[in-house]
Amino acid sequence: MMEYVHLIFLSTFLSVSMTSETFDAMEHEALVIKCPRWSSSVKVTWYHTDTNKIIPAEEEGSRVFSLKRFLWFLPTSREDSGNYSCVIRFSNNRTKSFNMSLQVHPYKQGVCFPSQIRYPNDTGRGKIVCPTIDNYKNATIIQWYKDCKPLQGQRYFKGEKYIFINNPRKEDDGYYTCQFIYTHKGNVFNVSATRIFISKEKYSPLPPKILFPKDKDVIEVELGAALFLKCQARLGIKKQPMAVVTWDVDNIPVKYLDFSRFHEKTHFFEGREQEYYRETTLHITEIKKEDLQTNFTCIAVNEMHNTKATVTLQLKAQYGKIYDAYVIYPKSHTNEANFVEYFVYQIMPDILENKCGYKLCICGRDTYPGEDTATAIEKRMQKSRRLIILLTEQLINCKEHAYDQHVALYNALIQNNTKVILLEMETIGTYEKLQESLRFIIKQQGTIKWKEQHTVHPQSSNSKFWKRVRYHMPLTPKPSYSANAG
Repeated sequence: MMEYVHLIFLSTFLSVSMTSETFDAMEHEALVIKCPRWSSSVKVTWYHTDTNKIIPAEEEGSRVFSLKRFLWFLPTSREDSGNYSCVIRFSNNRTKSFNMSLQVHPYKQGVCFPSQIRYPNDTGRGKIVCPTIDNYKNATIIQWYKDCKPLQGQRYFKGEKYIFINNPRKEDDGYYTCQFIYTHKGNVFNVSATRIFISKEKYSPLPPKILFPKDKDVIEVELGAALFLKCQARLGIKKQPMAVVTWDVDNIPVKYLDFSRFHEKTHFFEGREQEYYRETTLHITEIKKEDLQTNFTCIAVNEMHNTKATVTLQLKAQYGKIYDAYVIYPKSHTNEANFVEYFVYQIMPDILENKCGYKLCICGRDTYPGEDTATAIEKRMQKSRRLIILLTEQLINCKEHAYDQHVALYNALIQNNTKVILLEMETIGTYEKLQESLRFIIKQQGTIKWKEQHTVHPQSSNSKFWKRVRYHMPLTPKPSYSANAG
């Protein structure tokens, strides 16, 4: 069954696994990286991508060298971390390049298997194969470890490249490290590799089921806005040894795409009767025209099977939006003069509505007495093309406004994909007190800072501050006969 599942898993990603790959290794150990196999007649050249230098063949005393489709590190050093590429030149002079990323980790006392260097889980019946050993000719295993402690006892049968645990049970679950030696021209090098083992009795397999999105769903988006695509799948009963929920963009996994525009975040949770779920959110920082012709596919994989759901994007019908922006700001409960409220009720409408032709939704001005707060917020969010949040110490520290912010951000970022504009009305300093979603937006696009000098002539729509605000507003505001006023 394991071999069958691995074939399914590999077939899912094979189309790109040959284009780019990431390797993690321990320092002072032997490491070999392989270029994808082609005909033996092709010529392979290895490059250090960061310096654009060719990596030559082995010479006397070489530590890093190339040998046809292999790149050797004997042994690794922390300075080897970086990017590499192998270029294949065919007989007709056509070339194909494959990129590799290498991270060499330092040894830490008491840590024999950094989390980055763990290999795919081995599950169930007791056989644990030593990862990567087939890459090293005539390698010899010298020791197995469980959770960093030497493995010993009559329950363990040690084969040439594996161990077998007799009658595995829950207490056998853990991290198993094989340490072996590789000899090259009389020099002996250590290699270690770790994988997790989980006994069969701990979980019940079920075929994976994607709960959302539905296959062939069409999601409405707005050009230039951010988008969060969530995929949630049930993967079995109790925590699963193989549990993958990930996104492909036109059959390319997200990890191989431009990180500044595409990245994903995964978390898991248990439901009723210990059902095991994973949810992965694909964040697209800015929707572009080419995304409207792209297939976004969620893939869920466990030991039994894999399943997919593909969604596409289309432009939102703009006639449904009544407001150009919904404004969130801290409300004062005193009779004292408050510049922020003056800014919201006087300055913003004068600039953005009277002079620039936008229509704002301001809580208090555009809501009705007796309306349910939650319902009013949600309805107006759905009818707004942007969300403007005024950042002040009062807004951050006052729990009363947290509900507005949470509902607004959830609707803006998750449901409606509305673009957010952050106006920093006071110097906030570090943003540690802000909720995670706001910190994420600040990291992506920053804030527009109101400075003291803006207060002198706040009604100038051509100031640097208001130009930046207008840049983030919708591209085509409603026409206004007073656009040139002032």
